[in-house]
Amino acid sequence: MTLMTKFLGAAAATALSAGAALAEPALIFDLGGKFDKSFNEAAFAGAQRWAEETGESFREIELQSEAQREQALRRFAEAGSNPIVMTGFAFGDALGQVAGDYPDTDFVIIDMVVDAPNVRSVVFNEHEGSYLVGMMAAMASESNTVGFIGGMDIPLIRKFACGYAQGVLAVNPDATVISNMTGSTPAAWNDPVKGSELTKAQISQGADVVYAAAGGTGVGVLQTAADEDILSIGVDSNQNHLHAGKVLTSMIKRVDNAVFDAMSDGPGMEKGFNVMGVGNEGVGVAIDEHNKALITAEMQAAVDEASAKIADGSLDVHDYMSDDSCPSLSF
Repeated sequence: MTLMTKFLGAAAATALSAGAALAEPALIFDLGGKFDKSFNEAAFAGAQRWAEETGESFREIELQSEAQREQALRRFAEAGSNPIVMTGFAFGDALGQVAGDYPDTDFVIIDMVVDAPNVRSVVFNEHEGSYLVGMMAAMASESNTVGFIGGMDIPLIRKFACGYAQGVLAVNPDATVISNMTGSTPAAWNDPVKGSELTKAQISQGADVVYAAAGGTGVGVLQTAADEDILSIGVDSNQNHLHAGKVLTSMIKRVDNAVFDAMSDGPGMEKGFNVMGVGNEGVGVAIDEHNKALITAEMQAAVDEASAKIADGSLDVHDYMSDDSCPSLSF
């Protein structure tokens, strides 16, 4: 069952009388939309997989404004949805206000930590996966210049960029990493035109591989990279298929697994702090029929070796969010 923005109005009263449907889980997408081909779409894929495997249904909503965050949480909680899963750090404040009012409802927030007894907080070691794709970018580059285009300029996206730069320089200490952010407001997640402009600007500076961590904005980055005959790197979802043979790889962030696990665990799930990284297959690189021709044996061996070292702790990728600094890139 799908309840869109109408759910935020009088329809909530109808949902309250839905009987057996009251225990349905709910999924709230962040701004940028369900079909952003990236973060939100990965979350949707996890919920869809849960629904297909169980034969059950879930509720969902795509927000239209920041003001709807708390309202959506309260409406779903009042209607009996459990658990309520939300995608994105920006839900942190709203969830902090809401969770205590519904102690019998389990909430799951992705990409943020909210300390409450009925909240599961899921975060990812994006810097680890970004390190791996940075290695691949450096090995694929012919110009020794690669780029990074982020969405909203926040510590989380700097975490992606910092990990990427570390991976690039680990392979080629003489490489140049160009970094740009799309903007400083949530609109930066859904601006493919600006993504295209930034890609062209980086190409003019010599970049021949560009990594996008920008939500829907990244669609413009990948499109322009393909049009200009350079390589791109996708993020969150496997985006290799969007421009087969032109997307070097995608940094997979298993948001789908986080959502699937939350809905599978259901009410009464284990709460607390969950970290998903290379060691537990929470992040990694995508290699499939769409990009395998681009992946050399040397590249695959380097990624495999680095992944093993990250997993066993012998390779420590610096996390920008640990101290708001990056040893390999200036912002």
